[in-house]
Amino acid sequence: MNEANDLAGGAVADQPTGAAAPGQAPETAPSGARPGAGRRRAARGRAGRGGSEPPLRHRIITVSLLTVAAVYFLTPVYWLVVSSTKSSSDLFGTFGFWFHDPHPLDYLHRVLTYDDGIYVRWFANSLMYAGVGALAATLMSAAAGYALAKYRFPGREGIFNVILAGVLIPGTALALPLYLLFSEIGLANTYWAVLIPSVVSPFGVYLCRIYAAAAVPDSLLEAARIDGAGEARIFSTLGLRLMTPALVTVFLFQFVHIWNNFFLPLVMLSDSDLYPIQLGLTSWQGYADRQPELYQYTVGGAFLSVLPLMVLMGVLQRYWRTGLTEGSVKA
Repeated sequence: MNEANDLAGGAVADQPTGAAAPGQAPETAPSGARPGAGRRRAARGRAGRGGSEPPLRHRIITVSLLTVAAVYFLTPVYWLVVSSTKSSSDLFGTFGFWFHDPHPLDYLHRVLTYDDGIYVRWFANSLMYAGVGALAATLMSAAAGYALAKYRFPGREGIFNVILAGVLIPGTALALPLYLLFSEIGLANTYWAVLIPSVVSPFGVYLCRIYAAAAVPDSLLEAARIDGAGEARIFSTLGLRLMTPALVTVFLFQFVHIWNNFFLPLVMLSDSDLYPIQLGLTSWQGYADRQPELYQYTVGGAFLSVLPLMVLMGVLQRYWRTGLTEGSVKA
């Protein structure tokens, strides 16, 4: 009897896992099915039923609105592309949104060489004003925003409130007082008259403070201080790196603002050799009634003026990333 029981126990032990017990119908799997396929299909079904994917009508509405916005913003650029290939007579005598006897390289060459290449000088002036001004404004905003976010000192909130008030003041309201001030110190009608006001960005300081408070952990700064790093080194090696998305945003905003600024150079400058592109193109348009070819030069110059902004946006948008400090500190 004991030998029979031992044989029965051994048969049960040797039975494969998942096999049906005696008297039960065996479970069958579809032919060719992999182990766990049913569980994966069930999980996908639950995810599909309880997932966060928006309904189809919401996606259609979103795509439609984005398409309308894209057409709205890209239509002027398309018009510039088409119009830059036309002569002055074709600008007014043909359909504006289609080509007519296009000669783009010829017309753009005329823009660049007219009046001893004055447009090239205006283009270089704009690059200098916008590039140097935006870079200096970004560094100053980063330093001020970092200090306001990470250091405690008397009057910190008062200073920040004054900066916020500066965001609400339009630049046109400050142009005439700035002109009087620069005239008194002899800097009117110079490069400095446009550069110095361009390095001040109240919005940049505000954005950098908000971003530094959220993206630069205090524990990481304390660890750097314990390792013996000075405050300047902490700011240059940690602060600036962690604030990169905010700094890129400030740089782009300030670059576009300076590049498109018209009123400040109009008030400050009287020498055409110091003009930026916007002011130079306006001067061309003012003489276009007496020189009709200037209509075409103005349109071609406007088309060339948008190219740096498009290139800059395409190059710098890859720096808009988050999560730079994930894993750097313990939760």
